[in-house]
Amino acid sequence: MEINIAICDDERAEITYLTALVQKWAEARDIAARISDYDSAESFLSAYQNKKTADILLLDIQMKKMDGVALAKQIRAADKAIQIIFITGYTEYIADGYDVEALHYLLKPVMAEKLASVLDRAMEKLEHNQRALFISSAGENTRIPLYEIRYLEVVHNYVTIHAAEKHTIKKSLGEFEKELDKNFFRIGRSFIINLKYIRKVTKTEVLLSDGAVIPLPRASYEALNRAVIERL
Repeated sequence: MEINIAICDDERAEITYLTALVQKWAEARDIAARISDYDSAESFLSAYQNKKTADILLLDIQMKKMDGVALAKQIRAADKAIQIIFITGYTEYIADGYDVEALHYLLKPVMAEKLASVLDRAMEKLEHNQRALFISSAGENTRIPLYEIRYLEVVHNYVTIHAAEKHTIKKSLGEFEKELDKNFFRIGRSFIINLKYIRKVTKTEVLLSDGAVIPLPRASYEALNRAVIERL
């Protein structure tokens, strides 16, 4: 398996050290890791905007000009799949990672065993993100990654998939349900929602991160709350 790993840090010694650890991890797991390094947030962003090749990003927070958190926010706005691992010497920055769905924080000096464990988790996430729905409409086949799907909605005999783009297909919600994973929860007869996009659950509705409001049947309230807690 081949994986693209980027290291972004404004200290050359830190880049050299992290590169050696990543290489050791990849060799131990027989992974073909393509490692690239950048000495500023700006240089990584420029390369990434031209060609989105990084699967995993080891990102220093404290850098000149643009810091790691600002860079991560720009990347995450366009890319939900890249696994971001923050590298920092200060624990007070940890809260910032929730906004960009960072996989983990590693405190300097980074320990080989800890980095290996986090990289293993990143690989699991990437493999999970490869799961997708495949739909066919008007002679065209479309792949929709599961992580992009916010919810599915029944309208008459059609199902609309709300993802990066909307797709409406003549197919039952039950058929789609069989193709989804444990991150999805069915609400009544009309909706299946992706748990990771839930912002708030009340007795009567579910508010998603994109602003969508899904009506919640009373019988589904407790089960949905349990599902959300289990996922967290």
